[in-house]
Amino acid sequence: MSERRIGIVMHGVTGRMGTHQHLARSILEIRRQGGVALKDGTRLMPDPILVGRNAGKLKDLAEKYGVDRWTTDLSAALNDKAFGVFFDAASTKLRPKILIKAIKAGKHVYCEKPVATNLSEAMQLCREARKARIKHGVVQDKLWLPGLLKLKSLIDAGFFGRILSVRGEFGYWVFEGDERPAQRPSWNYRRKDGGGIILDMLCHWRYVLDHLFGEVKAVSCLGATHIPWRWDENRKKYKVTADDACYATFQLKGGAIAHFNSSWAVRVRRDDLLTLQVDGTRGSAVAGLRRCFYQDSGNTPQPVWNPDIAQPINFYDDWKEVPDANYDNAFKAQWELFLKHVAGEGGFRWNLREGAKGVQLAEAALRSWKKRCWIDLPALRA
Repeated sequence: MSERRIGIVMHGVTGRMGTHQHLARSILEIRRQGGVALKDGTRLMPDPILVGRNAGKLKDLAEKYGVDRWTTDLSAALNDKAFGVFFDAASTKLRPKILIKAIKAGKHVYCEKPVATNLSEAMQLCREARKARIKHGVVQDKLWLPGLLKLKSLIDAGFFGRILSVRGEFGYWVFEGDERPAQRPSWNYRRKDGGGIILDMLCHWRYVLDHLFGEVKAVSCLGATHIPWRWDENRKKYKVTADDACYATFQLKGGAIAHFNSSWAVRVRRDDLLTLQVDGTRGSAVAGLRRCFYQDSGNTPQPVWNPDIAQPINFYDDWKEVPDANYDNAFKAQWELFLKHVAGEGGFRWNLREGAKGVQLAEAALRSWKKRCWIDLPALRA
């Protein structure tokens, strides 16, 4: 069995998401399994070099995970012809400039979302990639979560009939950082650094809605900054300038209505940090990150409103669970598809244009909040 090496410049992977999901659970796991199998029997073997600004962090990360190469010289890494792919998981605000540099160096690019803080920069990335004729992709990991894959299997089987509505609940309490450390970096709460839950999470909800339920046609959004002061990584108090919650309603192609509550100032009393309830004419389902429950019309109870007695129905009883299958890590699954795409196998629809659609929705939502009105989303033209 032949092996084909594919060099990957991994930029900004010293952060939690980059380290755990992209390096350890994706690229290194692909290496442990012997690479990605191509149709001709060749094994495509990723070969990473870690790049960032902090030499100490890079050295420690490389030693911990057994990665041979690391550097703080991004330009040198991009000029090295041994590496054909560039991946970025660093700060959103810096991403467009860094990606354009990688594109001009002839690298295929794959990156975290959001791809930019505004639609103009996101579309410029699309144009530069098209002009350079490189292959490109954006992380849209939630499409490969077990819970959402189970939900998609119900959609594909026609279980719901006509889908009427989608209700999303996302979030958890992020501690302020004074008495207990915050679980998210402080830049997430500073608008000048690209922070804000609308920009962060509506990019996710765009691809989830578009790919599972129907393209988003319009949005109405109310944002909020519920926690006005927080403490950073050095326990220094700072003023929050970005939104930490948003309440958004979406009109979808085909007529379904979706609504998502997203908050970093909410305490969880539901099955998971993200739950989606889908209601249709023939059945409903509730999906979390890993589990999915469904109820068809025949098992739907018939409650009668009577607040004077204890509720006689246990509304959890008449739901069944979609069984597990052999699901892989969501980030790893998309990495494998992208690497195959770079190798010339199959298309890859989750590209920079799809990433730009997420930024378009976030920008429209911020405008909706400011103007207190519905905002239509026109088709993007690169």
